[in-house]
Amino acid sequence: MKELVARLQQHQLTIATVESLTGGLLCAKISEVPGASKVLKGGFVTYMSEVKEHVLGIDPNLIETYGVVSKECAKAMAIQGAKQIEANIVLSCTGNAGPDVLEGKAVGLVDMAIYYDKDVYVFEEIFPGNRNEVREQVCAYLAHKVLDILGK
Repeated sequence: MKELVARLQQHQLTIATVESLTGGLLCAKISEVPGASKVLKGGFVTYMSEVKEHVLGIDPNLIETYGVVSKECAKAMAIQGAKQIEANIVLSCTGNAGPDVLEGKAVGLVDMAIYYDKDVYVFEEIFPGNRNEVREQVCAYLAHKVLDILGK
């Protein structure tokens, strides 16, 4: 996360998070880095569908059609988060950290999106491990993806 915060400072960019399965861990990890206050605008923890709908404004039909564990939902979370918080970069993640199958989706399946410069990059991965290991891996993955997008 140190490299992420440094790169954001270098490019004078702000960042925000819209999290489901990570439950605020991503935002917390960014905020642990000294200097994060120059780049981190904040975040939303939208663990339940009703919060995704009522706070972010995600269309309930999208959730009904694709489910909360979907690329479509991750993309909508990033876009709606960008509208709400007005950060240059918004990271979103939704998935199944386990221990049981959710919406017919495997444990470890995570859908993520990065909103940046009016583009949305969407990723789907299966991460091994227990709940907390999956959550940690999601945070690291998204940080690396942002660095890739910004051009390491």
